[in-house]
Amino acid sequence: MARLAQTAGLTDVQQEIVSTVRDFVDKEIIPVATGLEHRDEYPQAIVDGLKELGLFGLMIPEEYGGLGESLLTYALCVEEIARGWMSVSGIINTHFIVAYMLKQHGTQEQKDHFLPRMAAGDIRGAFSMSEPALGSDVSAITSKAVKDGDEYVLNGQKMWLTNGGTSSLVAVLVRSDEGHPEGTAPHKSMTTFLVEKEPGFGEVRPGLTIPGKIDKMGYKGVDTTELIMDGLRVPADRVLGGVTGRGFYQMMDGVEVGRVNVAARGCGVAQRAFELGVQYAQQRHTFGKPIAQHQAIQFKLAEMATKVEAAHAMMVNAARKKDSGERNDLEAGMAKYLASEYCKEVVEDAFRIHGGYGFSKEYEIERLYREAPMLLIGEGTAEIQKMIIGRRLLEEYRFQG
Repeated sequence: MARLAQTAGLTDVQQEIVSTVRDFVDKEIIPVATGLEHRDEYPQAIVDGLKELGLFGLMIPEEYGGLGESLLTYALCVEEIARGWMSVSGIINTHFIVAYMLKQHGTQEQKDHFLPRMAAGDIRGAFSMSEPALGSDVSAITSKAVKDGDEYVLNGQKMWLTNGGTSSLVAVLVRSDEGHPEGTAPHKSMTTFLVEKEPGFGEVRPGLTIPGKIDKMGYKGVDTTELIMDGLRVPADRVLGGVTGRGFYQMMDGVEVGRVNVAARGCGVAQRAFELGVQYAQQRHTFGKPIAQHQAIQFKLAEMATKVEAAHAMMVNAARKKDSGERNDLEAGMAKYLASEYCKEVVEDAFRIHGGYGFSKEYEIERLYREAPMLLIGEGTAEIQKMIIGRRLLEEYRFQG
């Protein structure tokens, strides 16, 4: 099992960080994940442990109290965490995207105010882009901000917030027509606001309500919510970057690294499914021998392991491309698309290897079978990834004739 999904060229520090996270996953997450998931219980003890390890500040610069590590290091840690329980990686991911957006686009005052407390895990981040009728069409956002003196008044309903209840800082994307004449392209009249709130549900600050958790097929434990703004007043200095109209680009930058994260999650879940499948195949006997000795099962294991390797390699490539400072939307889209599709296939093959027992809640593969579908739609559906990939390929391979 240790032979799969190895990453060449890591520094000693990177190897130590990833090894520490892997040990934490084996000891603190895998033994309790299925029980917590079946109860839909927030993994507070696990989150506290990750806070002690410094994972909430992994990519935040050292000057703000973080570890200053690369996207690759972060992705490899996410891969390990998702191998233990994908919901925990979701808790980390939304926090990380907000911290990344602040680091890349925030004013100096915003960085100084938020990043040290985010690095310590005292402020937990969430980001909010989707809406009930939105789907993949970000340009159709209807939530709106209107300038009123030194404040903006926000109104609208947002959807699918990971960490919606437990977070204390939400990056919210809304329309802001102020300063943008009628006819301006929709993506040029959007602004990201940094909204501080109290953790919990109900009215968490005047004008802002977080209803209860959305009940989901999988991806349990982590709180997924709506966000309702009704006359929510936000100071002008909480516009990310201090200038309106840049929110779409800021969010897309965050989603781009989020796609590397989702690819890493797919790799982690697929690895765990392979581990469960290859282990069960050596324990289960039919026709007088372990089913692992049947050629049909060996073919499945061979295909599963190959998919794990391929997805991991593409995820690592996308992370390294982003770390180099180069544009990586093509690589991130490919990695997210392949890893999520392969994850679904590897999980299903592990489920088939388990036979009827895979349908029982006593076996871990049942949980993975319900978790994998979320990766097919999170951070953009397969169809959206194909659109991104196709457009970028046409840019790179433009026919001259």
